[in-house]
This record gives sequence, C-alpha cells and structure tokens, in this order.
Amino acid sequence: MKIALIGYGEVGQILGEDLRAAGHTVTAFDLKLGSVEGEALSAHALGHGVTLAGSHAEAVRSAELVICAVTANQTIAAAEACALALPAGSFFLDFNSASPGAKTAAAGIVARGAGRYVEGAVMTAVPPHRIKVPLLLGGPDAAALIPRLLDLGFSAKLASSRLGVASATKMCRSVIIKGLEAMTIESLTAARHYGVEDAVLASLGETFPGIDWEKQAVYFFQRVIEHGRRRGEELSEAAVTLQEAGLSPWSAAGTAERQTWVADLADGGIFGERGSPGFARTTDWRVEADRILDHLHRSRGR
Repeated sequence: MKIALIGYGEVGQILGEDLRAAGHTVTAFDLKLGSVEGEALSAHALGHGVTLAGSHAEAVRSAELVICAVTANQTIAAAEACALALPAGSFFLDFNSASPGAKTAAAGIVARGAGRYVEGAVMTAVPPHRIKVPLLLGGPDAAALIPRLLDLGFSAKLASSRLGVASATKMCRSVIIKGLEAMTIESLTAARHYGVEDAVLASLGETFPGIDWEKQAVYFFQRVIEHGRRRGEELSEAAVTLQEAGLSPWSAAGTAERQTWVADLADGGIFGERGSPGFARTTDWRVEADRILDHLHRSRGR
C-alpha cells in the first residue's frame, strides 16, 4: 500500500518503521524538515527507506492512506494543507489528539476534496505497542477502513459512525491520565521539598495497593519531561472538549499549564541536554524532582 505520514515525530517514525518493515511504500512530510531539528528526521527516514516530501500536497498526492499525526493545534491546518491534493477514494486517518469540534471541522475540510476522512483516537502511549496501539475510529467511512488497517497490522475498532465519539472518549480519558501525571509531579516534588516523600508513597500504596507508585512516578516524570509540550497541547484540546460540553475546564486547564511548564524547564536544559542518552532516563524520580527544586531555589534567589 502507498501510505503518507503527515507529521514525522515520535509517532510518525514508529509507524514509518513498522510499515516499511512490512514492505509498504511510505512518504512523509513534517514542518520541521529543512530546519536543524529536521536533520534527525531526515536521517531516520533515510535509514528506514521512508521518502521525504517537500510539502503536504506532495506527500499525499498518490497515497491510498494518509495518517495525520501532528501536534493537536495543527489538526485543522494539516487537513487544509492536504484536502485538495488527496486522491479520489483515499483515506485520511486523523490520529491527532484534538477535541470533537476540531475533528468535525477537519472532516468538513477534507470533504471539500476527494478523500475520505476517518477520525482516529490513540488510546494509550504508542511506543510500547507500536503499530498495534489500540485505536478507536469514527465517522461514516471508519468501518470501510478498519479491514485495511487490520491487514496493515493496526489494532483498530469502530467507536461510532458519528464523528466526535472517538475523540471525546480519548479527550475525557486524557483529563485523568495526563492529570495524574501532573498531580504526581506536583505532589512528589513538594513532598521531596518537605522530606515526606516516603510517607506519601507509603500512604498511596495503602490506598491504591495495585499500583507500584515508585515505578509509576519514574514513568510519569520521564514522559512529561520528554513530551510535556505535546501533552500540554492535548490537554488544551481536552479543555476545549469540556467547554464544548458546557463544563469549565478547571483541572484540564491546570494540567495543560503544568505539563507545558515542565516542557519549558526541559527546553531550558535543567534535565540535561534534550536528545542525549541520559535525558529523562533516570531510574529515580527524586533526581528530577531535585532538579526542579534547585531551579526554583535559584530562580527565587535572583
């Protein structure tokens, strides 16, 4: 199959690797291509036989399936850039973590051309599952796409023929999952400051005995430090989802702010050089909490 990837970040690269390993033709485009950051993307594509395109339109022009995996705030812009270049009958699978309203708007844009829009919701972290990450699909053309995705190795099931159901499921889940990440970082960093982290962890273990909070804290710190920017954007979309339902997004908005704050610290280098082997890979969350506390102490001392 001829497949186009719009967005060649972590998710795009994993899909590119797995699809190329299965013998499919893969073309990709990313806005970062041509920049300093894009050098790593180009090297990855070269190493895995992925063809890089010079624009959205060039990437999708001959594709049977387009998978759009960009940052949440680029959902509509990416659909606009691809819509009129989509071949007749091709599928546009929107992987992005966007609100039901944004997905519906993107579907309307794709409908202006000859492609068929399918809403996709990625229901857990991609890296452990790779191409088999659980997917919920939605929209009038979703059922027609599922057999093709299963043949490609995806794990996809139909959420609804109605647009917005899959993304609402994803966004409402994210309020809790990403919220837990942000709350854990806040709680344990403060606990570290007061010297009560062991007592807090012991209490959490008694209340939620099925969770290894020591390991969970390491994972949460790592993921937010490495991907807080994307998570913050996703939670901003979750906040919009809540607003679309008539709810004030107090916790979702706060989570978006905290995730983005950690991303800003990571970009500032307090956790080491981004992209280096040791970045966000410590096996003790206390190391990262101490870096945050040291940064706050130095900031107050200025």
